[in-house]
Amino acid sequence: MTDQRAEIYLDHFLEMDNDPLESIFRLASSLGTNEYFVYENAGTWTFAADIFAELWLDRTGAHLRSPESHRDIRWGNDPLSQVQSLLDDLPYRRWCAYGWTAFELSYAKGGDLSNIGDERLMHLVVPRTEVRITAEGARIRSVDELTLKLVEEALRDLSLVPELGSYVPVDVRNPGAHEYESAVAHAVRDIKAQVLDKVILSRTVPVPFDLNFIETYVAGRRANNPARSFLISLDGLDALGFSPEIIVRVEKSGTVTSQPLAGTRALTSDEAENRRLRKELQSDPKEVFEHAISVKTVYDELREVCDSDSLSVNGFMEVRERGTAQHLASHVSGRLAQGRRAWDAFRAVFPAVTASGVPKEAAFAHIRGHETERRGLYGGAVLTIDHEGTLDAALVLRAIYRQRGRTWLRAGGGIVAQSEPSREFEETCEKLGSVARFLVPSAADRSIIDTDTDCDAPR
Repeated sequence: MTDQRAEIYLDHFLEMDNDPLESIFRLASSLGTNEYFVYENAGTWTFAADIFAELWLDRTGAHLRSPESHRDIRWGNDPLSQVQSLLDDLPYRRWCAYGWTAFELSYAKGGDLSNIGDERLMHLVVPRTEVRITAEGARIRSVDELTLKLVEEALRDLSLVPELGSYVPVDVRNPGAHEYESAVAHAVRDIKAQVLDKVILSRTVPVPFDLNFIETYVAGRRANNPARSFLISLDGLDALGFSPEIIVRVEKSGTVTSQPLAGTRALTSDEAENRRLRKELQSDPKEVFEHAISVKTVYDELREVCDSDSLSVNGFMEVRERGTAQHLASHVSGRLAQGRRAWDAFRAVFPAVTASGVPKEAAFAHIRGHETERRGLYGGAVLTIDHEGTLDAALVLRAIYRQRGRTWLRAGGGIVAQSEPSREFEETCEKLGSVARFLVPSAADRSIIDTDTDCDAPR
C-alpha cells in the first residue's frame, strides 16, 4: 500500500566540532523564536522550534490543530487513546512530537473530571524546525529553506557563547519549613493508620527575581548529571529541569523500560562523606523499604501491558548520583503485549510512583488534601513521541517554573511510616540545591540584586 503521507521537512546534516550545550544556547538565543522545546536524551540534544501542528488535552477533550485540519474529540473514558487516535491521523512522514503532561492528568486519565480544573493536562507540538545535536554534528530538519540556513548560521557562530559571570542562589530553607514538617507528620499518622503506604509531599520555594532561563539551563546542566534535561518555552509556560529518572521509555521494537529512583542522601564535594552517606543510604531500613515498594509498584503496573514472562528488574538498588543528591535506583523492563502501544505503557505507570505514592489513588487524595496548590508540571512529564511509536517520558523534578509572572522551585520527599519530618524537610533542601544554586538573573534584574550573594558560575 502506498504511503500517502506528505514529506514536510527539508533535511541536512552539518558536520562540526561542537559542545552540544553551547550549540543549544546559540539556537535558543539567536533564532528569534518564543516557542521552543529542548530535550537531552543519552548524548543527543534536540532543539524543536515553532509550531507546525499541536495537540492538547483539557477537560473538554482532545484537540488537534494543523495546516490540514482542526479536530476535536469530546472527553471520553480513555483520553490517552484519543490522543493516540489524533496522532495516528497526522498526514506527515517522519513526524516527532514534543511536549508535557501535567501531574493532574493522573486524576483524569480514566475519564473522571471531578478533580481537575480548566487548565491544560497535556500539550504536544510537531515543530516547524528540529535540530538533533551530538558531538559529531547536527541533523537539521525544517519546513522551509530559509530557516534551515538560519540554523546553520547560528550553529557556526562560535562567537555566541553563554556568559555566566555570576549567578544568584535562593534560600531554600526558610520558606515553609514548619508547614512542610507538619504535613509530613500528618502523612505519617495516616500511613500508620493504614490509609496508605507511601506518599510524596512537596513544597514550593519562590524565586524573587526574574531569570534568564536559557543561561540558567546552561549553568544548571554544567553542574548536574541528569538522566534527561529539558528547557521549554511554550504557551506561556517556561520551565527547565534536570530529571533524575525516566518515567517510561518505549522503543519501536516494543521494549519498555522504567527507572524508579527512591531513597535519597546528599551528594557533597567530600568523597569520603559521600561514601559514608552511600553506605548509610543502602542500609537504612526506611530508604530500602521506600525503594522496594516503588519498584514493586512499577513492576505490577507494567505487568498490565507487557508479556508477563518478559518482565525483569535490573540493577536493583544501585546508587545513582544526580546533582546534589544520590539515590537508590532500579530498572524495570519488559516487552509490550500484543496489541499494546506506547501510550498504554505511559498510562500504566503515569504518574511516576516516585512522585505520587502507594497505592496511587489514596496518595492522590492525600496530595489534594495537604498540598496548597495544584502541581501542574511538577511531578508530571516532559516527553517525545514519534511516528515509529518510540516514546520517551522524563519525570519533572529538579526544575524551575515560570508562568503568569511568577517564578518558583518545587521539591518533595517520599513519606513512609518510618519518616521523620525534619529529615524529610532536609531531603527537599538537598534536592532543591540541584537548581537553586545556579540561577542566572535576567539582564533587567541583575542590577537590582545584591551582588554580595553572587557566586562563580559553574564550569
